[in-house]
Amino acid sequence: MANRVLVVDDAAFMRMMIKDILTKNGYEVVGEAADGTQAVEKYKELHPDLVTMDITMPDMDGIEALRRIRTVDPGAKVMMCSAMGQQGMVIDAIQAGAIDFIVKPFQADRVIEAVRKALG
Repeated sequence: MANRVLVVDDAAFMRMMIKDILTKNGYEVVGEAADGTQAVEKYKELHPDLVTMDITMPDMDGIEALRRIRTVDPGAKVMMCSAMGQQGMVIDAIQAGAIDFIVKPFQADRVIEAVRKALG
């Protein structure tokens, strides 16, 4: 069975890019969310194997969403997505329980490598 992924980003075209990379490589994108609040709700509803989570989003940022998801499911696998120059936030995310991070603009091979590693 394909690994199930929830894609979270406030930019629709970014979600589309990640979705495209994942589906071409045999992963199933089971849901999308545009902000942290939606991400937490969708996580509870879908129980995905992995979440790709943008750090900077309106309403609730990715780090807060990560903390809330890990409260619901301490074993949740959440991979952060950040733009260049957000190193401080990346450190916060890792401390909050993120398993890895990928940098925008996305490079397909790097995304897939990180996803494979995350899902073991």
